[in-house]
Amino acid sequence: QVQLVESGGGLVQPGGSLRLSCAVSGISFSSYAMDWYRQAPGKQRELVATITSGGSTNYAQSVKGRFTISRDNAKNTVYLQMNSLKPEDTAVYYCHGGRSRSNYWGQGTQVTVSS
Repeated sequence: QVQLVESGGGLVQPGGSLRLSCAVSGISFSSYAMDWYRQAPGKQRELVATITSGGSTNYAQSVKGRFTISRDNAKNTVYLQMNSLKPEDTAVYYCHGGRSRSNYWGQGTQVTVSS
């Protein structure tokens, strides 16, 4: 059974930081590219950051320089460090794992940036 379990969301003030974690089980984690997506109310889900199996990273322009994606293959976990948070970062954040035709999603964790 494949599971992707996100944690670390919550309420934070503008300018603050959060670190999201996604614990993965049931797949060969190290061979999967891992992503973070987000979906704000009334908007489409968008790709935030990607880390390949080899460790290469890519970011949406809106978060570049503020967010950092990383992975720990020994712990089967992918992280998203979010700094300098803005109200427009408010969304449900989803962890995603992909390889070839296999795609898996977590249940999401809410991030709210508000004063």
